[in-house]
This record gives sequence, C-alpha cells and structure tokens, in this order.
Amino acid sequence: AEATIAREILKFAETGQLYRGSKPVMWSVVEGTALAEAEVEYEDYQSDTIWVKFPVVEGPDSLKGASVVIWTTTPWTIPGNRAISFSSRIGYGVYKIIEAPEENWAKAGDTLLLADNLVAAVMKSAKVEAYEKLEAIDGATLSKMRCAHPLNGQGYDFDIPLLDGDHVTDETGTGFVHTAPGHGVDDYNIWMSNQAALNKAGIDTSIPFTVAGDGKMTDQAPGFEGRAVITDKGKKGDANGAVIDALVATNALISRGRLKHQYPHSWRSKKPVIFRNTPQWFIAMDKTLGADGANATLRDIALGEIKNTEWVPAAGENRINGMIEKRPDWVVSRQRAWGVPISVFRNTETDQIIPGPEFGAEKNAELINRIETEFAENGADVWFEEGAKARFLNGLVDSPDDWDQVRDVLDVWFDSGCTHAFTLEDAKAFPGLAGIKRRRDGGSDRVMYLEGSDQHRGWFHSSLLESCGTRGQAPYDIVLTHGFVLDEKGLKMSKSQKNVTAPQEVISQSGADILRLWVAAADYSDDLRIGPEILKTFVETYRKMRNSMRWMLGALAHFDEADRVAVGDMPELERLMLHRLAELTDEITEDYLKYNYRGVVAKLAQFMNTELSAFYFDVRKDALYCDAPSSVRRKAALTVIDEIFKATTLWLAPIMSFTAEEAWLARYPSDTDSVHLHTADELKTPPLAPELASKWEQVRNVRRVVTGALELERAAKTIGSSLEAAPEIYVADEALLKIVHDVDMAEVCITSGAKIVEGHAPEGAFSLNDVVGVGVVVDKASGRKCARSWRMTDDVGSDPAYPDLSKRDAEAMHEIDG
Repeated sequence: AEATIAREILKFAETGQLYRGSKPVMWSVVEGTALAEAEVEYEDYQSDTIWVKFPVVEGPDSLKGASVVIWTTTPWTIPGNRAISFSSRIGYGVYKIIEAPEENWAKAGDTLLLADNLVAAVMKSAKVEAYEKLEAIDGATLSKMRCAHPLNGQGYDFDIPLLDGDHVTDETGTGFVHTAPGHGVDDYNIWMSNQAALNKAGIDTSIPFTVAGDGKMTDQAPGFEGRAVITDKGKKGDANGAVIDALVATNALISRGRLKHQYPHSWRSKKPVIFRNTPQWFIAMDKTLGADGANATLRDIALGEIKNTEWVPAAGENRINGMIEKRPDWVVSRQRAWGVPISVFRNTETDQIIPGPEFGAEKNAELINRIETEFAENGADVWFEEGAKARFLNGLVDSPDDWDQVRDVLDVWFDSGCTHAFTLEDAKAFPGLAGIKRRRDGGSDRVMYLEGSDQHRGWFHSSLLESCGTRGQAPYDIVLTHGFVLDEKGLKMSKSQKNVTAPQEVISQSGADILRLWVAAADYSDDLRIGPEILKTFVETYRKMRNSMRWMLGALAHFDEADRVAVGDMPELERLMLHRLAELTDEITEDYLKYNYRGVVAKLAQFMNTELSAFYFDVRKDALYCDAPSSVRRKAALTVIDEIFKATTLWLAPIMSFTAEEAWLARYPSDTDSVHLHTADELKTPPLAPELASKWEQVRNVRRVVTGALELERAAKTIGSSLEAAPEIYVADEALLKIVHDVDMAEVCITSGAKIVEGHAPEGAFSLNDVVGVGVVVDKASGRKCARSWRMTDDVGSDPAYPDLSKRDAEAMHEIDG
C-alpha cells in the first residue's frame, strides 16, 4: 500500500499537477500541521470583534480625512492586512457622525465609508447617537482609492488598495472586508487575481508570513513578534489583545466586542485552528492536462465523472458537485512524523521538481521505479534513511547535492483516495478482484463505494480527485451514502447518557439477522434510530417471517419432485399465488436495483405475513394435511410452496443472511452449497394472471366480511372454531354473485359449509362499509365433526372402516394405508 500511494503521488508530479506553493491553509498549532477540510469540525467559539478605521490617502477631495471601516473577528490578522475588499453590487455612502459621547472612540465629526444597509448596525455598535449621509459612492470610485494601514508609522508604511470582490456582501459587518491574503481563502484568491494590476500600480504583492507554525507572530508582524495567536495547549493567546491595544493607541478603533459563533476546530485535538500562509504541496485543480485530457483540468474531469456516477440517494450528486466546483487546489502535504512521504526532489536553484515533465519520460520512469521498488520491499521509512537521496538519484542527476529531498508526508486523505489502486487494480494482493472488468471498460461489473454521508468531503472526494487526476475517470460507478445511528429519541449515543445500543448485545440476545433486518428496513438516507423498543418491532417481524419459512420447510418435507404439477393443471388459488410471485419478482428486483432495501423488507413482510400465513397457508392447510397423497390440489399447493420458498429465501438472503442460509441448507442439504452462491436470476418467472388477481381481490373482500362475522360469534362463544360454522353469504351485486358462486367459499373462509344467497342481507346481518352489498349471517354447521379434518359434515361414518372420518378423509386413509 505504501509503495502504491507513493507511485500515485509521483504520477501527479510526473504530469506537473503537483506543485509547491505558498497559500493560507488551516493549521493546527497543537498538532503542528496543516489540516484538510475533512479534518475540521465547527464548534462554538467566542471571538474578539473589532471595527477598524483605514484612513483614505488617495481618492476624491471630498473624502479627505475620511476612513473606510472594516469589521473582523480575528484582530491578530490585522498585521497581515494588505487590501480592503468591496462589492460594486452594494450601495455605499459617506457618513458623518453628528453626535456621540465625549469619551467615545467614534467622535463627532468623523467621516466614515460604510455600506448603506449596514450603517445603522455599525453606528449602534459604536454608540453613535446621530449621523448623516453626505454622499453616495460607487464602485468605480472605490476601486481607484487607497487607504493607509491603521498601524501606519509602526512598520506598516504601505498603501492599502480597494479590490472589487464577489465574496463581499452587506449582510453583516460594514460592507468592506479586511483582506489578509495570508489568512483566508477568499482573501488569497482576490489578492492573487489582482496581482498584475497591483504590480503595475507599484504595490508589493508578496504575502507575508506573519504567524509561525507554533502559533506565534513572526518578525514580519512588526511590534508583535512572539505574541501567541493560539498556544500549544489550544488556548487563546495574547496576540489579539496586543493588536487591539495598538489600534486603540493609533485611534484606529470605533468599537469592539465579542461574538460567539461556529469556528473551525481540529477533529483530533478538538482545539481551534488558524489560517496561516505556509509553504505546502498542492495538486492543481485548474491546470490544463494537455492533449491526452482534451485540454481538460482536474476540476473539469471530476465534474464530468460526477455526472457519470449513480448517487444514492440522488441528493449526493449535488452535494459533491458543489464541493468540487468551489474547492481550491488540493493541499496534500502534512508536517508530521509519520505517513507516506511526498517522495519528490526539488532543485534548490531552479525549483524544478522531479519526477516531472521537464525531467524526461525515461528518467521519470527509472526514478519512480526505484522509489516504488524500495518502498514495496522495505516500507516507506527508507525515504528518511541516511544516504537515501543519493541512492535514489545516483546516475539520474549530475549532483544529488543540488536537490532537496522533500520530507513532508502525504495527507491521509490522499492515502484513502488511493484505495482503488491497491485493491481493484492489484491482482497480486487481492487475487479475488483480479477479474473485475467495469462497464466503462467493456465489462459488466460495477464498483460501489458505500460509507456515511460525511464522506462526500472525505473518502468519496479524495478518491474522485485521485483517480480522475491519474486515470481520467472516477474509481466508482455507484456511491451509496447513509446517515448516522441515533437513539430512539433521535439523540447522539453516549455512554454517559446510557443510551448506547451495542451491536454485540443485540447479536447475543436476538441474533445478527435482527440488526441486519433493522438496517435494511430503515430509511438509510437519513439518520437511523435504534433502541430496545424499536428492536422489539423487528424481533416480531423477524419471528413471523422465520415462522413462515419453517412452515414451508415442514410442508415441503412431503414434496416429491415427481409430483410437480404444471401451471395449467393447477386450481385457481395456486395460479393466483404464482401471479403474486411474478409481481413480486419484478417489484423486489427493482427495489434491489435501486438499493431500496426498505421496500424489499416491507413487501416481503406483507407477503409472508398477510398473503401467505394469514391467507394462502391458512386456506391450504386442510388440503395439505387431509387430502389424499394423489390429490392434484395437494400436489399443486406443494409445487407452489416450493416456488415461494425458493423465491423468498433468495430474496431474503442479502438481508437475513444467516436465517436464509439455515433454511436453504435445511431444504437442500450440502457441504458445498450455500444460498449465497445462488441469485434470483435462477428463479422461474411464473405467468401473470391479472384477470385472476382482479377476481380474487373481490373474493377476498367477501372473505373479510365472513371472517368479521365469525369473530363476533367466536367472541360471543356461539361457536368455537370457524369449522363449527356454515355462514349464509348474501350478495346483492350480480357480477360479484357470479364470482363467488364459482368459488368454494367454505374452503376459502375455512368453514364447514357456506351458502350463497342472492339479494340484500336481512337486518342484523354483519357487513363492512368498504364491501358494498355483502352481508353475512352465521349459522352453525350441521353433521358430525370429522376426527381428522375437524370439519362438520353429514357423511362422517359413511365408510365403516373409518367410522370417525368423513368420506374424503376415509378415502385418503385408504390410499395411505394401502
């Protein structure tokens, strides 16, 4: 892995995408290293805020003695100020203070430039009692103005230009933005985009290094050397106070305060970070990659590949697209004592980097091979061994001493972004993946990355950039993201809150399949809630589904493959169940293809609990238990149950993996087979019968009315089981009458008899509001109870050989007994 990571960064160096630059980066004083955005979290923090005057030194005569006012939450960055940003889209004005308290910093007679929409808020914070607008001022005028630094005369004797910037708004502050190019991304970008014009105007465009890695001010911040912005313990230092005192002494403040707001912290140390200008290694986002890349940039390729990727849920595409569109160049260097080194060399005279475009293809290949081979054999630490530079460079350069060996290490997000290179592409390390051939390469395989939604800025992000920069395509075809696990109330789990649901405890109490079922049934696009009460629901769902599988296994123990019945010879009820199986095949396949596991669980739970256990199995128990072995009805039912078992077990295998395996091997014992070696493609597609489904939907509606009537009689203890009843079913609708006349309603309703009566039901008959024109009167069944089927019939005892059985059951016993 270390050798592969080194090879990957060397590819960026070889094509010139890797460069050394000086930019403001987020820096952890506590850890002594630059941080990536993915290593930062935002927490509440109390900052000092100041409103600072920058005296106008070049501009219209009417502005003599006036000052541009900025607002900042980082007073310590004032020594690094080199410009003021404004927006030509905002309305500005020149305002004169008419009245203010005598001891006020903002004095009567002061003239201030402010955004019109923010004047009231600024004057209130400065305790100004009255003011007036003297004139409006436009962007063209502002762009020609110059100000003095507020610490002019104390080592900051240079002009401050005003730059028009899109990042400026009039929502907070003053409408003018303090711009320190060494301490902020927006500040840096606007400063660099105006370099040519500033140089032409005679303004020094170099970016000062005002803060060192230990968080202390340098000699490039005159008057504040040694002052700490952040201490090595992560505490606020004395730099802010020193800068504020200096500004008060020069009469540069009009107000100060404190603000509690979200501020970046290192996710490791949990301490605040700072933006500081520091030499780092970057991968260029907007460097043209040449003819092979069709003159595209890394940003262009990545944005195109985002469109070529399937994002689940779909909102993930917009999220990562926005990040890639706006992100700056990729900072890949870290200053740590551990990690894979950025294994390049830099010429101390020319700044040339090798390997690189100017070094030549042959030398590049040799140098990369030497580094990769050494790392593969001995680990990346060989880079730091004495004599390593000469060993790598001998014979490739005239004098190794002319080259500086880079000792920074790679950001761990670059490491993670290379995982595709040392898994999907390394047949030696991962022989099982050697046969992967992706669709875009003419194959049929698709690669999915699956992680939490925070990885849009982490693993998904770095993997996309790494692969696009070295291969011109994303490393994945599908990216699936999920939320985070919370307790039942939606709160973050914490040991102190005693609301943690430990997977090991759930597994030991209920089995791993309960957890798997919960995950699959949850809406993973959002945060997932779990706890004892929620798990109880899934334990019950699991129990019912498992019981259905056990019942099918019990029934199929009597199934002989030679007894399989053709679809055309089956009763309607069996053909109906095959129709439902066909419908489910399409629905569940689509759900799996769309990663809608919640839909799979819901459909299978409804099918197995409602349509199978509570209807089909219930109806067919009599035929399965009591029909003769030669009965076509019985054989047809077993044929259908066999198909249902195969389908439901295969459909459940990715979710209830252990249960499905146990059931499969109980049905098909084997030392080498597994349900996980089969796919749903092996299932036969049963024929659809929509007309039959429509008919039986109405039959089941009538059955619901009968079942409701029977429940009332059972509650009144008029009957015990439903087999003691022979209901009269009144049907007023002619079409429905024809349907139920064609069906054995006693069999369907599990009663000993059923009489269909044409017309409206008598008063007092049971009915349901949603089944119009159907009423039921429950009568007790006549005859004797069959000792085998428990049905009440008039033919019990008709066969002397079996005096306690009905004729049907006696015939079955003759066949069984031979």
